[in-house]
Amino acid sequence: MAFTSYTPTLFMGQNVLKRIWLVWVLVAIQCLCGAYFLWEILSSILGLPPLPLRWDMRELLEAGASIGLILGAILGVRLALIAQKATTRAETARQLTSGEFNQVVDRYFAGLTLTAAETEVAWFVLKGMSLSEIADLRSTRIGTVKAQCTAIYKKAGVSGKSQLFSQLVEDILL
Repeated sequence: MAFTSYTPTLFMGQNVLKRIWLVWVLVAIQCLCGAYFLWEILSSILGLPPLPLRWDMRELLEAGASIGLILGAILGVRLALIAQKATTRAETARQLTSGEFNQVVDRYFAGLTLTAAETEVAWFVLKGMSLSEIADLRSTRIGTVKAQCTAIYKKAGVSGKSQLFSQLVEDILL
């Protein structure tokens, strides 16, 4: 599982957190819709007088109320997804600040489906070691390390060491 940045959006790319009034408008509409349907049910059960509306206005009001409830449900799901992403990012930040950097990076590498050898090479690359230093430490040839680096970069969708490091920082920290 690779970490990716996430911007909460709703309705034509508008940022929900900057358009908080939209949330409150939909909540108000949803409350009014619920009150309308509740009044209709109670008036039917308790014999209270129904709202004095013509049948075509009643149908229009019920359709609008249904649309309001559906929009409210969509917004609720959308905000739940935003909250889930924020919780994941907060947990990652907590782990990073509590000294669990290695576990976070290992999970990132696992999300890239790196082999054990590729993970070890990736760690050495992140530490700034040269290909010859990595080959010496792993008791392998430079050609093997080059091939492993190429596989790592391909799985990460980058073209080199600096892009790998930048992507790692962006995906984990930002």
